[in-house]
Amino acid sequence: MNDTLRRLNDAGTAVWLDDLSRDRLDSGELARQVGEGLIAGVTTNPTIFHQAITDSSAYDSQLAALARLGSTPADALRLLTCTDVRRAADILRPIHDATGGVDGMVSIEVAPGLAHDTAGTLAEARLLHWLVDRPNVLIKIPATDAGLSAVADCLAEGISVNVTLIFGLARYRQVMEAHLDGLERAAQAGHEVSRIASVASFFVSRVDAAVDARLDKRDTAQTRALRGRAAIANARLAYELHEQVRSGQRWQALAALGAQPQRPLWASTGVKDPAYDDTRYVVELAAPDTVNTMPAATLSAVIDHGEPRGDTVRGQYEQSRSTLEELGAVGIALDTITEELETDGVARFQDSWQQLTADIRSVLGAEENPDA
Repeated sequence: MNDTLRRLNDAGTAVWLDDLSRDRLDSGELARQVGEGLIAGVTTNPTIFHQAITDSSAYDSQLAALARLGSTPADALRLLTCTDVRRAADILRPIHDATGGVDGMVSIEVAPGLAHDTAGTLAEARLLHWLVDRPNVLIKIPATDAGLSAVADCLAEGISVNVTLIFGLARYRQVMEAHLDGLERAAQAGHEVSRIASVASFFVSRVDAAVDARLDKRDTAQTRALRGRAAIANARLAYELHEQVRSGQRWQALAALGAQPQRPLWASTGVKDPAYDDTRYVVELAAPDTVNTMPAATLSAVIDHGEPRGDTVRGQYEQSRSTLEELGAVGIALDTITEELETDGVARFQDSWQQLTADIRSVLGAEENPDA
């Protein structure tokens, strides 16, 4: 393991890769990164798969076979993505086994169009769980009102979950409540709760991008001093909430049954503003029992020049609260912004999935009628 990554690991942060493609699998790149101890898990999302499938010829033979079988675009997409996730899960399985089911996980997201459909999300989650059929898969569900109900239902059935698109503290509280509810129901149903994993994907850089844009419109000495401070403060206070839940009686009762904690997973950790250090959302959010899922460029930057300083979250809560108070004093309503980011995040993934579906439909039609 690279020394920088080892120091992150020593601080309690597991490094996952926020990327997956057939090219990465076929070339052996993913296996190399896992074998060298650079990453301990993989996350995917609709935008990642859109880029992977449309930018590569590696899926052509499978698409041709699916066209001959008369597959619908929706079914073809499930088979393409589940094939990649299953292969990645097999590569990461040794880590999963060695860590007792904590790491070595791969995430796959339910169709984004189901973000506001609880029953549809649950049905899709079950289907993806069956299709991938690996113990180290996390079904990714957005933290919408409908999604949270599906999260609890999935966990109650013993399905491991990655709760995604979390931006605000109020929503994160609801995510943790859904986790507790789901595990309590799973235990009551006789499931082995130690085998049910979950992470809560709390988005970071998009918060700074949205807040900074509003600060820049004001452009005073006070607002300039607040640039780039919102996201890290917001995430650190989320970790404080995580600690509070883990010290509570409901979690302690589940822990006594062997339940795994729902780890905060820092997502959207690629820096969007070139004025900022490109490793800031990694080194400033290192803490016990956390995951940081990084785009390939961020992972490379951390390996090359990241400077972890141990735990950079605990002990920063009062300073983080002060930051949010300062933002409020200049008219930045973070709760409103994070609600808007959730809506926008769902819409972005829906757009990516719709575009990919249209591309797949076109390819399937061309394969079906090669002489047309």
